[in-house]
Amino acid sequence: MKRMKMKHTKQIVIGGLLLLGISGAAAAQSLGDYARAIRKNKPEPSATTRHFDNDNLPTDQTLSVVGPTPDASGAKASASDPGAAAAERQKTADTWKDKLAQQQDKINALNHELDLDQREYRLREASYYADAGNRLRDQGTAAKDDASYKNDVDAKQKALQAAQQELSEMQEQARKDGIVQKDKDSDSGNNDKDKDKDKQ
Repeated sequence: MKRMKMKHTKQIVIGGLLLLGISGAAAAQSLGDYARAIRKNKPEPSATTRHFDNDNLPTDQTLSVVGPTPDASGAKASASDPGAAAAERQKTADTWKDKLAQQQDKINALNHELDLDQREYRLREASYYADAGNRLRDQGTAAKDDASYKNDVDAKQKALQAAQQELSEMQEQARKDGIVQKDKDSDSGNNDKDKDKDKQ
């Protein structure tokens, strides 16, 4: 009997929710209907200001753009001397390569420092936990050293992440400037293949 009441209650609740959903959907105005109504009630633009949108954009006329005109003489000068343009591109490429190499060196140095700190910490922890008397004598010092180490590692990891982010931003900017950097992984893979061929 109790199950019958539960089933009956569930059916009533589900039926009521369906009726509410259907009535709400029927009463709601679709987005397309709303856009058509707004387009019909759209006020005409005044004669003093002119606003362009997709509805009134002229297709047979040109639009005038306010601002400085592009300098045609600069384009002619670069087109007449392709050697100078190539030299300028090479200079830009060399500059970007130097910047990227410096940033990569910075990342490598931070990564090396972090690795050394982690190794030293593991050695210190191993020697600390190996001697039970040492653990009993220096509990406070070990806790302070541990907290200090964790703060240092967190700071170095944040600096490393910031440097890596800066490198990726620099690489993206170099790519936008037209500098294509070769993947080091593919270069090292090719070098390994060349070494294997030399051995044979």
